[in-house]
Amino acid sequence: MLKVMLISHSPNPEKVVAAAAKMCYSNSGAANILDKLDDKKTAEFLEHLTALGHESPLEHISFTFAVEGVSRALLAQLTRHRIASYSVKSQRYVEEAGYTYITPPEILKDPEAKKLYDDTMADIGKAYEALTEVLFQKHKTTMNEKAAKKKAIEDARFVLPNACETKLIMTMNARSLLNFFRLRCCNRAQWEIQALADEMLFQVKKIAPVIFRFAGPACVSGACPEGGMSCGKRAEMKEKYLAEQGE
Repeated sequence: MLKVMLISHSPNPEKVVAAAAKMCYSNSGAANILDKLDDKKTAEFLEHLTALGHESPLEHISFTFAVEGVSRALLAQLTRHRIASYSVKSQRYVEEAGYTYITPPEILKDPEAKKLYDDTMADIGKAYEALTEVLFQKHKTTMNEKAAKKKAIEDARFVLPNACETKLIMTMNARSLLNFFRLRCCNRAQWEIQALADEMLFQVKKIAPVIFRFAGPACVSGACPEGGMSCGKRAEMKEKYLAEQGE
């Protein structure tokens, strides 16, 4: 099951971004850059940034998430977002005997498909454990047991599926997050990363509601960029992502 926790973020994130914007658009110096930045003034600066499309001040704040219950298939998509930092459970150092796996919703709905899927995962698990043992026996003739096991699972992991469950810590700045939400909250995004993006957005909105006021798929704040491949549900998407803010 997907589990997302926002475990850290920049202190006073909206005020920090507003201070960066103030530095760009006023004569304020470093000593008094935070002067008069109450909630009202902070919101005004942030709205000014949005109107100008000036996103670089958003790079001064970051958000760190702990994520569990996702597949290696999702990880391959996630790490395409390169302006971010990732620390992922290593299959070289962590043995995957008795591994858990993610099951797509469409497979869960179909008993025949689910049985085939579960049987396949079980067979892969057995192959992984057998391969690990064969390689371990080979390597321990020339190295200590700890090193032999690490060497064995390093190669045995090649049989593991994309479905294999993993966990990670990821950090993104606010500008990267907005781009992430534009792409991954979209109805055309793959179901697993869309669920992750929605949960991440839900959590950062609590911390920086003005910055993420119009966050979500591109159609929330403008035209759908998908052209002929659009889902055609812009009104529904705007309602989903803006309703809780009274927009």
